[in-house]
Amino acid sequence: MKAAILTVSDRCARGEAEDHSGPALSQALEAQGIHVAARAVVPDEVGAIKRQLVRMSGELGVDLVFTTGGTGFGPRDVTPEATEAVIERRAPGIAEAIRAGSLPKTPTAMLSRGTAGLRGRTLIINLPGSPRGALECLEIVSPVLGHAVEMIAGEGHSTEAKRHGGARAPAE
Repeated sequence: MKAAILTVSDRCARGEAEDHSGPALSQALEAQGIHVAARAVVPDEVGAIKRQLVRMSGELGVDLVFTTGGTGFGPRDVTPEATEAVIERRAPGIAEAIRAGSLPKTPTAMLSRGTAGLRGRTLIINLPGSPRGALECLEIVSPVLGHAVEMIAGEGHSTEAKRHGGARAPAE
């Protein structure tokens, strides 16, 4: 599987803060055997987010795109709107599972507006902006990523995915 990570942060995009969530997600994905083909940082602007999501899902042809940041109630938090504008099919169960799984750890999980969906053969998932929150949410969805990618590719409900709880078996 190949993934891309898009950090959405005005301060990081301006060079006023260091991106910690993108590298943390990259390290966690690589540890799971998911190759991170690209990382980018954009400001909290719908147009910039949309352009990167389209580029990552189309030009780069990755299986997964994870966004980090811009999912809250802040006036510039527009990642869900940008994501909704580019996806072709919604995947509401993923966002619901992230919120439900995060709620026992932090009551602010109910304030997340993150979404998920498909653009072509790429699954796009919005994650929180904090490294801890992003990693916790990644942990929630990780067991089904391999199976999701297989289904998107038209491979159906493979026995291999079921045997590994949704995750692909490691390459031999």
